[in-house]
Formats: sequence, C-alpha cells, structure tokens
Amino acid sequence: MKLDYCTDLDQEIVCIDTGYGRRMLDAAYLLRQGERAAFVDSGTYHCVPRFLQVLAHYGIPRTNVDYVIPTHAHLDHAGGAGELMRQLPQARLIAHPRAVPHLIDPSRLIAGTRAVYGEEGFRARFGEVVPVPAERVLEAPDGHVLELNGRRLEFVDSPGHARHHFCIYDVRSCGFFTGDTFGISYREFDNANGAFVFATTTPPQFEPKVWQSTIDRLLTYDPKRMYVTHFGCVEDVPRLAEDLRRSIRAFTDIALQADAADRERTEQMKQQALAHLVHRLRAHGCTLPEARTKELLAMDVELNVQGLEVWLARRHKPSRRVS
Repeated sequence: MKLDYCTDLDQEIVCIDTGYGRRMLDAAYLLRQGERAAFVDSGTYHCVPRFLQVLAHYGIPRTNVDYVIPTHAHLDHAGGAGELMRQLPQARLIAHPRAVPHLIDPSRLIAGTRAVYGEEGFRARFGEVVPVPAERVLEAPDGHVLELNGRRLEFVDSPGHARHHFCIYDVRSCGFFTGDTFGISYREFDNANGAFVFATTTPPQFEPKVWQSTIDRLLTYDPKRMYVTHFGCVEDVPRLAEDLRRSIRAFTDIALQADAADRERTEQMKQQALAHLVHRLRAHGCTLPEARTKELLAMDVELNVQGLEVWLARRHKPSRRVS
C-alpha cells in the first residue's frame, strides 16, 4: 500500500512530506543505495514516526540507515534529528561544522526559536529537541565527500540563508539537496510556466551578497535538479536560479526602502513583501484565488520580514561573526 506522504523520484530518491505545518510544506528525502540508506533533513520531533513508517514501507531495517544529514540547524530541518538518531542505532549524523555544536547542545537553538514563535508556538511546531551524542556526529566541511554504499555525496558550504548551511551534491542524480539555499518553491504555484521560487530571508543570518555567490557556486556543477525542503524536486535550474537572484534583490530593496522611511517599518515591509510575491505569481501565470495565495504566503512573509529586520539592524552595527 502506497504511503500518501511519499513520492518516488528517480535514482532511488524518495520525497517525504514530513507533516510539519501543512501538506506540501516541508520535505525530507530518503536516499537508497542497494541495501543502505540515508535521510537528508529530519523535520521535527513530531515527524519522526513518518520516517520510521517509510523505512518499514520500503523494507529497510533501521540498522541499514547509515546517515542522517540535516542541511542546516533550523528546527524545521533538524529539530527531529536527535530523536531520529535514537531510533537508528547505526546511523551517523553528518552536519556543517557550524551546526554541530547546536545539534549536540541545542539549548541556544531552542531559545532562539522560542523567541520567534513563543513558548506555545514552539511546543506545537517542534515538540522536543533531543541532543545528539557527540560521538555519533561527523562534521562535513566544504569539499567533504561521503560514500553511501558507493554513492558519492559532495558537500558544499552554502551560506546566505544561514552560515551553518551546506548543500549536498548527489553525483548519481546530478542534483543538489539544497535545504533553503535554493529558496521556497511550493507545488501549489506550479502551472504551465513551470515552478515558482522565492527567497527565504528568515532570521538571523540572511546575507544577500554571500547568497548570490553561493548560487554562483552551485551552478558550476551544472545541476539538473534541486531537491528543496519547501517543497520537492524542481528542474529548469538556470531559470529558477535567476528568479531566486531577483527575489533576493527584491526583498533587500524592500527592506532598505523601509529602513529609509523608518516609521511603521515592519508593517510596511510585510505589506510590500506580500504585494511583491502576489504580483510575481500573477505574472508567472498563477490562477489561485488571491485569498488562497495570501494564505499560502502568510507565514513566509512574516518570517522573511523578521529576518530582514535582523539584517537591517546588523547593517548598523560593527561587523561581528557569529556561529
């Protein structure tokens, strides 16, 4: 019996709807290579039962999962990693060097996320965040290569959305697992003109110039597809990359214009960000009712503006690197 939250893609890749938030919001991926397997991204604590059901569905013993690979430490991508590792006794956690401390001791990560969502919202969205034992964690710096039963995975440092972010190039599929680095692309916005993409500028480490350089680097691989977390596999990579570049510039322009105006800045940015996305979607050929379009965009507009506020504040302070 087919699981209604799984989609079989090419090259033994399974897209899993983690169940976080709403349908087709948050994806993780199961990679199979012979009898061995790995997960890319883990959803939240609440999502872990689905991952175990997926393994059972494909007849993969839990002991045959070699790796759990969160693309970065944000909790919609890595919040379930600790609990998933508890359920997978032979797996190693593969993480960006900057993400490792937060996954071993998630207290700062929890505090920062609570500041965004509040205590009640945090519990509803993320539940428990289980620390990962340090001895089960492997750092993957830029250029690291991992073999999954002979399947080559290459790790590329990918700052711009977050400094603790990497993308994973799967040589077999000629595709990148991009987390948030290739933006957001909801399937509800697909139409005859293809997929639609926009940047996610969530706090606290949005860096637009650095992100543009990261896009440059990913394109040097000539990838045929991108496996994004929000949501699913997209192709037509050159067009979407250019759309993503424009989206990054548009959001920064909105922030800078609001910064100059200063008064009621946050509300102004929300209105302009939403209007910008709705306009782009109409130009893309989206025919969803406006109310439904705004509903799908509401959370991202809220979080994007929070990130733009942090970026604006950081521009007015002396430069300081944070982990």
